[in-house]
Parts: sequence; C-alpha cells; structure tokens
Amino acid sequence: MTVHDQHAVDRPAVRAVPSRWPVTAVFFINGLTLSTYIVRAPSLKSAYHLTDGRFGFTGMLFAVAALACMQLAGPMVARLGSRAVLRVTLVVMPLLLAGTAVAPGRWGFAVAAAALGAVHGTTDVAMNAGAVSVERLIGRPILNGCHAAWSVSAVVASVVTAALAAAGVALSAHLAVAAAVLLAAGLLVTPRLPAADGDRDDATAHLAHQESPAGPGWRHGWSRALLVLGLTGTALMVCEGAALGWGGIFLHDGRGASLSVAATAVTAYTAGQTGGRLVGDRLSGRLGPGLLFRIGASVAAGGFAVAVLAPPPMVAVGGFALAGVGASVLLPLTFSAVGRLPGAATATLVSRLTTFTYAGLLFGPALIGWAAELFGLTATLFAAVPVLAVLAVLPRPGAPADPVPHG
Repeated sequence: MTVHDQHAVDRPAVRAVPSRWPVTAVFFINGLTLSTYIVRAPSLKSAYHLTDGRFGFTGMLFAVAALACMQLAGPMVARLGSRAVLRVTLVVMPLLLAGTAVAPGRWGFAVAAAALGAVHGTTDVAMNAGAVSVERLIGRPILNGCHAAWSVSAVVASVVTAALAAAGVALSAHLAVAAAVLLAAGLLVTPRLPAADGDRDDATAHLAHQESPAGPGWRHGWSRALLVLGLTGTALMVCEGAALGWGGIFLHDGRGASLSVAATAVTAYTAGQTGGRLVGDRLSGRLGPGLLFRIGASVAAGGFAVAVLAPPPMVAVGGFALAGVGASVLLPLTFSAVGRLPGAATATLVSRLTTFTYAGLLFGPALIGWAAELFGLTATLFAAVPVLAVLAVLPRPGAPADPVPHG
C-alpha cells in the first residue's frame, strides 16, 4: 500500500451537505395529498351517502390511526432513516387517496380513510425528522420554509378542487389524476433526500440502534424539556384551531358579519401564516430562534386581542391576519428545538412532539366548543392571548443561543 493509499484510508469520510429543497418538496407533496382529501370531504360524504355521525366516525378513525402510527414511526425512522420510510409512504399515500373515491361501500371507505391516516401520520414524523436533520447538517434554519410549503399546498389544493368541481370533473377522476401526479412527484423527490447516515449525528446513530417499536426506545428521551416543548406544541395548535375553526363563527355570530366576510377570517389567518413562514428562516438566522419566538408569540397575542376585542368585523379580520403572521414561526421553531434535545434519536423526539401537536389540532376545536358553552365564545377565544403571552416569556429548552450582535 502506498503512502497516498494509506492517507486515503486514514482520511475521515466527508459527509455531503444535503440540499434543503428535496425535504421542502416532501412537505408540499404530503400537504397537497392531505389537503386534497380534506377539501374533497363534502364530495366523499355525498358519494357514500354518509350521515354526519358516520362521517365523523370516519374522521375519528383517520385521527386514531395517525396518532397510533406516530408512536411507531419515530423509532422506525431512527433505525432506517427518513428517506427509506418516505420512499414507501409517498408511494402508498397517493394510492390510498385515489382508493377513497373507489372504495367498496361505506366500510370500505372507512378502512381506506383509516389507512390514509396511518400513512399520513408516519409521513408527518419522517418528513419533520428529516427536515430537522437537514437543518442541523447545513447549519441554517429551514423549518419555516418547509412548513410554508405545507401552507402553500393547502391553497393549491383548494384552488384546484374549486376549479375542477366548477368544471364538473368527477370525484374519482380528480383523485385518480391527483394520485398519479403525487406518485410521480414522490418518486422524483425521494432519491434526492439524505441517506440514513445523513439523518443523524454519531450520538443519534448510537441511540437509534437501541430503539425499536417494541424495545427500550419507548423509554428514551422523556424529559421535562420534551414535555415543555410538547405542551407548547399542543397550545399552539389549540390557538390555531381557535382561529381556523372558530374565527369565522365568532365574526358571524358575535360581530354580525355576513357569511362572506366571516369566511375571510380563515383566509386572513392562513395568508398571514404563509407569508410569515416564507421569511421566517431568514429572520431566525438574523435574530436568533429565541428572540424570534418571543416576538412571534407577542405579535400573535396582539393579533388575537385585536380580533376578539375590535367591534368592526374587518378590523377583526386584520387581527386574525396579524395573529397568523405572529404564529407562523412558532411551530417550526418548536420542531427545531425538540430536534436538539438529548436522550433519544431525533426521529423519536420529533414523533413525540408530532403526537402533542396533532392532539392539539384534533381535540382543540372540540375543547373550544365546550368552553364556549360555559364561558361564551368571546371569552374562550380571548384565552389565546394569555396563553401566547406565557409562551412568549417561557424559557424554551433545546433552542440554540441567539446570535450576539457585533459592534
């Protein structure tokens, strides 16, 4: 062996720095798949002649399947890598989307919806774990951009569905074509994702080998820091559910707004959220995640205060837009922070945070409804203000130090 060969053997392998765009594209693909299913929900309900109760039961099956698979997905992603998992889920999920339109009867639709929920939950964990890992490897924030891609996908799905429905395109044809496009996109993107060793550093790799869905991995990583971030995620999703699920109702019932004006509450919040996420990574790099989180939570609290307290409906709509801008960065920053916690593989930690956030999204609107029965909708929505104010001053574990200005 020559000296040159010996040096080649001794030289440590250089890990290629991954691109942020493939993992961002996964967020868009997953969001477009789920959003297409959601916006087509009225058509699916009508096609299978489901009552409100039966359709609600199908939604519950979707949610339970998603939450259950999130518990298994973390250890699985930690062992196999996010790319290996996404290579399967981004193929299966479009097929299940198409299957919801051609399922054999009501129970067939329920099974297809539950399976779609299971694969969606797995995909959600894998893509967030992959994004956290890529962010760590490239050394700059990307989580806001990834979540912005999700927000944009919801707008695209809504616009496309509205256009196809107006043109009289059949439900089965729409979902079949959408599935084909999404399948092709997934096959194009997944080979460009980081390999398994790109998903974790050396410490995480060691922990990943200890983890399995049935093994000791279930016990790793539970800590006070994880619970703080998890409950933060739950609170954020409850506040988001308040704006999206109840904002329009509040404007119509409480402020006397017309139905068309009331509907703009959701549009305003979503638009503010999307715009904030498009610049969130740049702001995080410049201000630091800790300061940006405090500013965002404070702005969101102010937006909710304006939305709930301002009598003119259009001023309230502006308040919802401001709340969306402030809240836009909070969840991505929380995912980024949880990925830096010690004690377990990144994917496992992300799966636990995803469970907290998903639970807030699912059960938040119902909790708000029950609270509104007791205290009134105005008081219930205003509760988001002190919640966000507390989050603005609460120390966030796992967040890197903010940059120190020079000069």
